[in-house]
Amino acid sequence: MSRSERTAPGVGRATWAALRARRRAVARLAGWSAVESLPALLSGALVARAVDGGFLAGRFGAGLGWLAALATAVLVGAVATGRTYRSLGAVVEPFRDDLAARVVRAALREATRAGGRPDSAAAARLTHQVELVRDTFAGLLMVSRGFLFAAVAALLGLLALDPVVAALVAAPLVVGVGVFLAALPAMVGQQRRYVRAGEELGRAAAGALSGHRDVRACGAAGRVVADVEGRVADQAAAERTLARMAAVRGLSIGVGGWLPLALLLVAAPWLVDRGLTAGAVLGALVYVTTGLQPALHALVQGIGGGGLRYVVTLERILRTCPDDDAPTGLDGAAPAPGDGGEPAVRARGLTFRYGVAARPVLEDVTLTLPAGEHLAVVGPSGAGKSTLTALLSGLLAPQAGAVLLGGAPVDAVAPEALARLRVLVPQEAYVFTGTLGDNLRYLRPDADDATVAAALDALGVRPLADRLGGLDGAVTPSDLSAGERQLVAAVRAYLSPAPLVLLDEATCHLDPATEARVEDAFARRPGTLVVIAHRISSALRARRVLVLDGERPALGTHEELLATSATYRELVGHWDDQPAASPASARRG
Repeated sequence: MSRSERTAPGVGRATWAALRARRRAVARLAGWSAVESLPALLSGALVARAVDGGFLAGRFGAGLGWLAALATAVLVGAVATGRTYRSLGAVVEPFRDDLAARVVRAALREATRAGGRPDSAAAARLTHQVELVRDTFAGLLMVSRGFLFAAVAALLGLLALDPVVAALVAAPLVVGVGVFLAALPAMVGQQRRYVRAGEELGRAAAGALSGHRDVRACGAAGRVVADVEGRVADQAAAERTLARMAAVRGLSIGVGGWLPLALLLVAAPWLVDRGLTAGAVLGALVYVTTGLQPALHALVQGIGGGGLRYVVTLERILRTCPDDDAPTGLDGAAPAPGDGGEPAVRARGLTFRYGVAARPVLEDVTLTLPAGEHLAVVGPSGAGKSTLTALLSGLLAPQAGAVLLGGAPVDAVAPEALARLRVLVPQEAYVFTGTLGDNLRYLRPDADDATVAAALDALGVRPLADRLGGLDGAVTPSDLSAGERQLVAAVRAYLSPAPLVLLDEATCHLDPATEARVEDAFARRPGTLVVIAHRISSALRARRVLVLDGERPALGTHEELLATSATYRELVGHWDDQPAASPASARRG
């Protein structure tokens, strides 16, 4: 059996870590479980006293008194049972929340890494698999601690009655539990095979149904039907094998639960001859039938059913959602662009195309931006300006070439660390329902009111903030104009600790005066600024300009490009002919 076919060691580690992390809740659960097991501890002894010292001795009232004591113990155990469920929630629910957070982090990491894609299966893992693990984990805890405390209590009671009786019961119980535990790894493997066979059948059937016209057109119906039939046969075989495993569970219950009962009945005359009372024999039978036998049955059925699903499902979550928070090769630290003499951004031989056979949007682009650079990127529509910012920010992975931020490959930096290196503000600004302060502090939660106020003043957004009611004012995205949303997003990026700011037409809905103030504020902000320009004024404010025109990119100052780039001269002439922004648009900005 290969390593992948065995129970994943991560399942045991994750379960143990969940229990250790909630030690107090586990201790409370164990305490109430001990109280709950009080009837299992006292039942046989009290029945024996009721029979021997009460009913058989002609003391009917004394017998009823011992049975009343047993009823009181049962009531106390019932109260404790309710408390165990409350304690169980304190262990299980945080584990469920940890798993849900793990799935969400993995989905976000996959969607935001360079070249990553949204994981459509994450919703199923979050809504189905996590809940399945939560339910089966709770069931496993209940049956495991129930068996442990009930078995210990019953064996202690039997030992108090007679050590020989305890030995007669304990020996087959240990054998029955041992048989079940020995078969458990094989059960897990068969459960995994059953789940995998079901997935393969679903995949094959879905492919056959979606492509049935092509199948018929190609005359491949026989081969496809045979393939689906093979998947059906595999799943049926796995299900039959899994059903046969139920016989092992039945054997365990028979040996550990029913054999002790048979041994007690057969040995009863001998036990009485050696001095055991009738009440003690009856008490021993009570311990087995009301304590050990139900607890063993619940343990075997619970682990043999829900336990297998727990292992297989949790194993799948752990495998598909690795919780790798530390960035690979960077020891969790985000390098600062420009530190140690490294350029803030270095792009080497970037090539990117949307589709295998598509014409490259960018081809063999090389660019170096020193720390503190202010670059404007211009070019006709479709020239690759937004694609370049996505590549520089790590949202897209190039087919060739590499991007380095502060000397670190952008695709080797974890999303959490990457967020501290660069901030990208797209044309469609993201604003969420909440307070203005929450929106502005989204990328820097620790910013105090004075810091936020200084950013509002630097970008000229104080009037908008006052109109919304200050930092505690409510923000409803649909009530803001496109320009107002861009202003909120601009302040958020300004407050970000990231030293590299990428503005992808992030001020296109602002009037020229407001746009100038925003870009000037970012230019004075420590760090590096890249602006995708849509007005000539953005290029004039920049230290250097990058022209993308489908050919070899041109890089230089405004004056240099006027002399050397026909594309740039054409763009400048087009921008010079544009009318000024209307008063209405200025008011919206």
